[in-house]
Amino acid sequence: MNSYDLVVIGSGPAGRRAAVQAAKLGKTALVIDKGSQVGGVSVHTGTIPSKTMRETVLNLTGWRERGFYGRSYRVKQKITADDLRARLIKTLDYEIDVLEWQFERNRVEQVRGFAHFVDAHTIEIEKDSGEIQRVHAEAVLISVGTRPYRPPNVPFDGQTVMDSDELLNIKAIPRSMIVVGAGVIGIEYATIFSALDTQVIVVEPRDSMLDFIDREIRDNFAAQLRDRNVKLLFGAGADKVEKIADGKARVTLSNGRVLMAESVLFAAGRQGATDTLNLQSVGLEADRRGRIKVDPITFQTDVPHIYAAGDVIGFPALASTSMEQGRIAARHAVGAEAEEPPQFFPYGIYAVPEMSTCGMTEEEIQERGIAYECGLAFFRETSRGHIMGIQNGLLKMIFSLKTHRLLGVHIVGEGATELIHIGQAVLNLKGTVEYFVENTFNYPTLAEAYKIAGLDASNRIAMLEAAEQQD
Repeated sequence: MNSYDLVVIGSGPAGRRAAVQAAKLGKTALVIDKGSQVGGVSVHTGTIPSKTMRETVLNLTGWRERGFYGRSYRVKQKITADDLRARLIKTLDYEIDVLEWQFERNRVEQVRGFAHFVDAHTIEIEKDSGEIQRVHAEAVLISVGTRPYRPPNVPFDGQTVMDSDELLNIKAIPRSMIVVGAGVIGIEYATIFSALDTQVIVVEPRDSMLDFIDREIRDNFAAQLRDRNVKLLFGAGADKVEKIADGKARVTLSNGRVLMAESVLFAAGRQGATDTLNLQSVGLEADRRGRIKVDPITFQTDVPHIYAAGDVIGFPALASTSMEQGRIAARHAVGAEAEEPPQFFPYGIYAVPEMSTCGMTEEEIQERGIAYECGLAFFRETSRGHIMGIQNGLLKMIFSLKTHRLLGVHIVGEGATELIHIGQAVLNLKGTVEYFVENTFNYPTLAEAYKIAGLDASNRIAMLEAAEQQD
């Protein structure tokens, strides 16, 4: 039985980063994955496919040019499901080649098959061929990711009623769609299909969506969606989903309202893929959604040499944070020095338009009783915004009145997930509003919005400070 310093179950962002990190430290690493190719959910059904579809839709529809040429402007008049897949296949092939080369270059071993624990240090692998292999692990990282939550009473068929994995293989672009669930995945796909001129209705039992996003940004985003005729139905869940005649679907809400559409995307949460790991054999237990509890600093489970990282441990469930979790866990697992996870990290939502956030929201700051002031900049106020034909977009920064330090930055609009990194750097370096006022930004750029928002906040702070002195 072969022995490894680190055995990683799952080759998604957390798993592959952990394995490569252990190998770079001179340790032996093995990655076990049930998929036919490396990459996990992130590469095959999650992050990369959804973002590739988004970019394809924006390019083929001419979405970014409609500010100049009107809402009827199109680059390609008839867009098909095959058009969406063509770019996806090329992108996935490239991603897989890169990951395979990373493993080869760093001498990370791979095995394809289903893995489960035999005991705390022994893992059994059932290969596709039926062969059974056992390996010994000094340390283990569980990074199996998640799969869509599929209630038994929902009649999934992959075309009329589908989950977010099945959506990638649709045969035709629907003229109408009901999206059940206003989480990140549901909202991203709802807005992508809205850009394709699909009539979209979003159903959410809660009274709002994306509660971790600053309310002002959410409100701006929701207003843009409603302006595009995306219907947001909050406060009522989907009690019943049915397939009916003529290839349509019917959804009955908890308030009695009945909705009909050509398709239903059920995106009401995800389930940790931990049910086949035999966790009980090592004294571990997953919650009802298959997630594993870990130490937030080391990512150790209740069994010290067994770690978990990525979506399987829950929020924030981002590819970016999963990579960092995997790297930290691997260093800790093999006895190398490991820094704590960074205090502030960016959260990106690849909807149409994008949203991105880093640091505290205005609501969180209010709850903590911190005296603060905000600075706002609308993208249409920038010369680059005019050049690009951008009519919407908002950058918001929040500063401490006492120290002038940046507390949070929140963006909705074109390029939000790129622009956020400027704010992230200032946050982690404990920068103040003076940084934005005193430094030069390229002109014309959307990043100039930081300068505008900084000046806005600085002027407001100066007025408040002058008023306090007079009092």
